[in-house]
Amino acid sequence: MKPIFVFSGRISHRRFFYESWRIFSALFSVLVMGSLCFALYLSSQLPDRYYLAKGETFSIGDNKMIQAVSSSSYPLSVYSSAGNTFQMDLKLFGLINIKDVNVQVVDRRVVSLCGTPFGIKMVTDGVMVVGTGNVTDMQSQSVNPAKEAGIQEGDVILSVNGEKISSKKQLTKLVSTCGATPISITVRRGNDLQNLTVSPVKSSMDNDYHLGLWVRDSSAGIGTMTFFDPNNGCFAGLGHAICDVDTGQIMPLSQGEIVEASIIGIQAGSAGSPGQLQGAFVADSPVGQLYQNSYNGVYGKLSSLPPYSQTIPMAQSQEVKEGPVQIMTTVEGEKPRLFDAYIEKVSLSQDEPTKNMVLRITDPELLELSGGIVQGMSGSPIIQDGMLVGAVTHVFVNDPTRGYSIFAENMDNTLLTVAAQTNQNAA
Repeated sequence: MKPIFVFSGRISHRRFFYESWRIFSALFSVLVMGSLCFALYLSSQLPDRYYLAKGETFSIGDNKMIQAVSSSSYPLSVYSSAGNTFQMDLKLFGLINIKDVNVQVVDRRVVSLCGTPFGIKMVTDGVMVVGTGNVTDMQSQSVNPAKEAGIQEGDVILSVNGEKISSKKQLTKLVSTCGATPISITVRRGNDLQNLTVSPVKSSMDNDYHLGLWVRDSSAGIGTMTFFDPNNGCFAGLGHAICDVDTGQIMPLSQGEIVEASIIGIQAGSAGSPGQLQGAFVADSPVGQLYQNSYNGVYGKLSSLPPYSQTIPMAQSQEVKEGPVQIMTTVEGEKPRLFDAYIEKVSLSQDEPTKNMVLRITDPELLELSGGIVQGMSGSPIIQDGMLVGAVTHVFVNDPTRGYSIFAENMDNTLLTVAAQTNQNAA
């Protein structure tokens, strides 16, 4: 009987190693497949092109998982001369290839840090439809000619019968003049232009003709200026677009101006109720012109150096890392102050280019004053390791201590484009 037990034990021992190896192989396969899937995900999220300040070493922040490996043996001169380009391989854990990226060497940008409040006055390019409403005609029937013609909330009316529209007063006058005659209206809907025919209706309320439209042709408000470029006189602010309060659409800019502003109070935010900085225009005379209302901020040109500004180098997006930072914002009067904060997350994805970072306010004084991030702080610059890395853009409605921020590099790219267009137009 003894040999039988010995023989049985050997089978059990072999089976143990076999089962262990099978489990290990399965786990290893899952790990490899998971890593490959994660690498594919990173490939879709990471940009194909980066900028590198000359003399610096390329890396993706302090990310330990993603390593940048040179695809060729480049001489040191490549990294030390602006204008040069080279390739890098991004690898997960230094082993699994994520993607090859192009890197361009540039001079380190130095700008003037602001954090100051500024007033915005803008006139739209055309008039924006913010709603439609019924008109009671002379037969006491309730009708909506604009809606019946296909005009929608968010449309921008550009012309009526070929005449360019620049104000709601002009639109009202044209409709009244045309009377019951059908009119041709050109609207911009997103990136498309549409020609629609609308028949005005005479209202029993005032004996005048109407389309059944609510429109807006201007906007005014207060935000925070992020930085100023003394080389071309242009500024960047807000970090997001000025949108219509009713439709949420970006307001198309025809012309606008910048005026001095002062913070006169704070309405603190709380969960479910965003707060705001309460400000006032200091003077009506403009201190600059507004040239672009873009998805990632407002841009224009100032007539002089903004007050309290100080020069600071700008970080490239891949240099930004999680950790402590400071934001510069104005909570009283016109002079900005520094407050402590913390970057909880960094995303290089450009799917949402105004939400590159998750920021949390940690400064006890600012939390006491405002509850965290409030409306009007949009554009407040963020400083990390002595460099401008971004600007505050959004607050989390259910947690005002946290919000989103944009990379300074994203705003700077738009500023340089605006500056080039401005100089070209001037020439």
